[in-house]
Amino acid sequence: MTTSPYRNGFAPATEEITAFDLEVTGRIPAELDGRYLRNGPNPLSLDDPAATHLFMGQGMVHGVRLRGGRAEWYRNRWVRNAEVARRLGEEPRPGPVHEGMDFAANTHVIGIAGRTFATVEAGGLPYELSYELDTVGACDFVGGLPGGYAAHTHLDPVTGELHAMAYFAGWDHHQHIVIDPKGVVAQVRDIPVADRPMLHDFALTRRYVVIYDLPVTLSMAHAERGAPLPYAWDDARAARLGLLSRETGDVRWVEVDPCWVFHTLNAYDDGDDVVVDVVRYPKRFVDARLDLGGAPTLDRWRVDPAAGRVTTTRLDDRPQEFPRIDERRTGSPYRYGYTSAAADLHDVIYPAGTELEDLPDEAFDNTLIKHDLERGTQESRRFGRGAYVGEPVFVPSGAAEDDGYLLTYVNDPARGAADLVILSAQDFTGEPVATVHLPARVPLGFHGSWIAD
Repeated sequence: MTTSPYRNGFAPATEEITAFDLEVTGRIPAELDGRYLRNGPNPLSLDDPAATHLFMGQGMVHGVRLRGGRAEWYRNRWVRNAEVARRLGEEPRPGPVHEGMDFAANTHVIGIAGRTFATVEAGGLPYELSYELDTVGACDFVGGLPGGYAAHTHLDPVTGELHAMAYFAGWDHHQHIVIDPKGVVAQVRDIPVADRPMLHDFALTRRYVVIYDLPVTLSMAHAERGAPLPYAWDDARAARLGLLSRETGDVRWVEVDPCWVFHTLNAYDDGDDVVVDVVRYPKRFVDARLDLGGAPTLDRWRVDPAAGRVTTTRLDDRPQEFPRIDERRTGSPYRYGYTSAAADLHDVIYPAGTELEDLPDEAFDNTLIKHDLERGTQESRRFGRGAYVGEPVFVPSGAAEDDGYLLTYVNDPARGAADLVILSAQDFTGEPVATVHLPARVPLGFHGSWIAD
């Protein structure tokens, strides 16, 4: 029985491709001038130790350049840390390394001050990429980062500051990092935490940075057994939310029912309360595995800091992940959110008695969901059978929150290749505005960004 999760939709790309003047069905909106980029784990070889865990494969960034109503190019490139460069017969790129954590960043790809970075959590530094996705090297922002960085960042649309929460197994704290609009580290705050917990994402409001201190912690028992990612659910540990004042740096901790959160939809202040919308799992990393612990749902926490109380409301009980919004609304009240429907990971990530290559394509969902949080309604956009679909990224067009486009890679099983599908957010279930036909498969991956020129 194989234990590699890199099968079916996750099967890695095996070569780097550059293609120009891509075929398009429909019409690419002229205002889309920039690059749609997406990162994800893509092992150089399925014989790699990195290929035994979904989070450990070397990062590969896939990108499409749009300009003047044309799809000018598609590129996919491995992120060259020292090991990847060596195995590809290249010289290592220059750059710092934090505590030996030289990892080919595989989780997200973002733009900061005209530069492009692949990011990862748990102590690794971001890797800077060129405009054409070639690796420049690891970056600590001229020494501004005292340690590693984070997979997820949240841009304050009012101040232009980029916020992140970093963690590392060797630290007894989390680290709140603020980068200013010029790409300079402007502030670093250490927040003491016990048990070395994992922290994948966080939330941002006008007043607070919301920290998730949840019962997934570093497990020495699993580390001694050689687990690739030795973090495990701890039934004995409480869960809490930290409200870090953006003004003073003080933290107010409030207990919450035990759960796990990979991703935030959005958060905002509502009077004295704080509203936090998240994709929430009952448990995760049970016995250090990804496939146990229950399916994710879209939930809302309402935090009353004065009373030290959190109430939870279910927004949608369907399994779903990769939540995104119009990021002009980050930290403010909002109406719309977008997610990708998720199959239950049981018997998908680490099968029990089942070969992953024998699983049907339906194990990977083909549906996007649009949430109207004001009305409490949802719309579903389903693609064809076998058309596994990734995270939907919103790109604004007009001033209204819902005035814009959703971009995502969608598998086309008939071609054996992927499409970049551009949907109208206001006509979510209608025909795509445009479909860019790519020359190769784009494996399922993690997170991406629209980086306008």
